[in-house]
Amino acid sequence: MTEQAIITGCLHNDPSAQRELYNRYSPKMLSVCYRFGQSREDAEDMLQEGFIKVFTQIHTFQNKGAFEGWIRRIIVHTCINFLKKHKKFNESVDLAYANSLHVKEETIPSIMQARQIVECIRLLPIGYRTVLNLYALEGYSHKEIGEMLDIEESTSRSQYTRSKAMLEMILIRKKIIEKPKEDFNWLAALKNK
Repeated sequence: MTEQAIITGCLHNDPSAQRELYNRYSPKMLSVCYRFGQSREDAEDMLQEGFIKVFTQIHTFQNKGAFEGWIRRIIVHTCINFLKKHKKFNESVDLAYANSLHVKEETIPSIMQARQIVECIRLLPIGYRTVLNLYALEGYSHKEIGEMLDIEESTSRSQYTRSKAMLEMILIRKKIIEKPKEDFNWLAALKNK
């Protein structure tokens, strides 16, 4: 079934088109949810809420840009709303620990597997993880992140800097890397994982 046939079918509430849309895009979108969620169950709940929104809002898709990108934006916003709703974003962060880290604008070798990186990102406190995901992986600006999370732009910047430092320490501690050698652009490679 073509993408346009899926969209048309979903606009007419055709269950086979809805099933096809879900089967085609849910694996990638689950990985997006997994990066934001505290657990697999949270990620699955986010995914379910996100696809309900996709199906109820499909009439707003205007064939401008990629359909997958449109779905991804809905899923990301659903994840953020889920975290806010369940007050998971406001969990405390050990700022003393984060401030004591030396931030290096360096990264891991390109041979690093995406799964290991995602697992290490999931070890970050939820606030750090959320900002890191939104900025480095989803491409939002610090201003947009501030608006989405109801925080100052400067808070988004500092959370991102601290998250990179903490992530680097986790990667070193887990012996995934010995010491970083390049800049943090490797995070962008996770976008489609």
